[in-house]
Amino acid sequence: MGKTVIEKIISAHTDEPVEPGKVLWVNIDIATARDFGGPNVVKNYEQEFEDAPVFDPEKIFFTFDLVAPAKTIKYANNQMICRRFAKKHHIKVYDVDSGIGSHILMEEGIVKPGMTAVGTDSHYNILSAMTVFGQGMGDVDITFIFRTGKTYFEVPSTVKINLKGDYKFPITPKDIVLYILKHTGTKFALGKAIEFNGDVVKKMDLSGRITIASMVTEMGGIAGFFPNSDIKPDADAKYIDELTVDISGIEPQIAVPPYPHNVHNISEVEGKPIDSVFIGSCTNGTFEDIKVAADILKGKKVHPDVMLRIVPATKKVYGKLLFSGILQDLFEAGAIIANASCGGCAEGHIGMTGEGEVQLSTANRNYPGKQGKGDTYLVSPAVAAASAIAGKITR
Repeated sequence: MGKTVIEKIISAHTDEPVEPGKVLWVNIDIATARDFGGPNVVKNYEQEFEDAPVFDPEKIFFTFDLVAPAKTIKYANNQMICRRFAKKHHIKVYDVDSGIGSHILMEEGIVKPGMTAVGTDSHYNILSAMTVFGQGMGDVDITFIFRTGKTYFEVPSTVKINLKGDYKFPITPKDIVLYILKHTGTKFALGKAIEFNGDVVKKMDLSGRITIASMVTEMGGIAGFFPNSDIKPDADAKYIDELTVDISGIEPQIAVPPYPHNVHNISEVEGKPIDSVFIGSCTNGTFEDIKVAADILKGKKVHPDVMLRIVPATKKVYGKLLFSGILQDLFEAGAIIANASCGGCAEGHIGMTGEGEVQLSTANRNYPGKQGKGDTYLVSPAVAAASAIAGKITR
């Protein structure tokens, strides 16, 4: 029987026969821990393994992206715990000035198609944008992997999502993934891998694939893979389900509180006054994402009743914005531009909302309390920028 993409990747990292539903040991190529979860990994490691060496210091990294720089004594202490452990075991730290860990792994070429990677990040499956089997795991699991370089997985079944039609601006990959989520909800791909197919994804750049892969978690999926010339499914690969989504002629999409899958056409809520806008996160923090917003903002001003926050995904993205002149355009429009990090997607960092506040966000979640006491609506960078100027939801 032929294999799906995820079955092929797992097969290359185990000596056991691979089939859906089977639990088996898998070798891990890359393992990371961030400033959330990382300190527990260190404490667990030192308690269980004492001074024993990690399995391979060249394959392990710490990434500080959640509260960067630390804004509380607790986080400052936690980051120091990780730094000391890293120094002791000769592990590289991508510190508070580096940006989002998963983006760094892709940007620096640390992960490559066909690899397996794990980390203390619920959206680690974003790495599937590069045909990497990335998986977020708990600190106990990551501790064991730091020592042994392996873990056990249950091989997931795979579903196929066929995208029919094409799109053009102002529709963006964020609108497409929200539209997909409108159709899948949280059950279609629950506990399964996804393979996205269709001409539209074949020609989509990495930034767009990152946006779609970053919301596979919100679909309940394990990972979301795209057409790849190096790693592709066999012609007789078996899929447990299949869905065709026609994106022809869709309008901008918006996820209305309280769930990411509560997706509507923007015309249904257009005109609603807003208080704040956040552009960034692992979903929409690339240079391409921010440039979309900057092109709309250039020569205009953020509405006086709106606070616009923009956070690049990585330091390299920030530098590209700076040296291209885009950062100046954003500054002159009235945006607050912060250092590279998870930004307004992470509680305790730039982008918290107060009770009664209405926020538009390009992140991937809008659950109650996720970003504060306010209401968060998920949108594309284009809608976010246009709405920041208008002071209300618009396109």
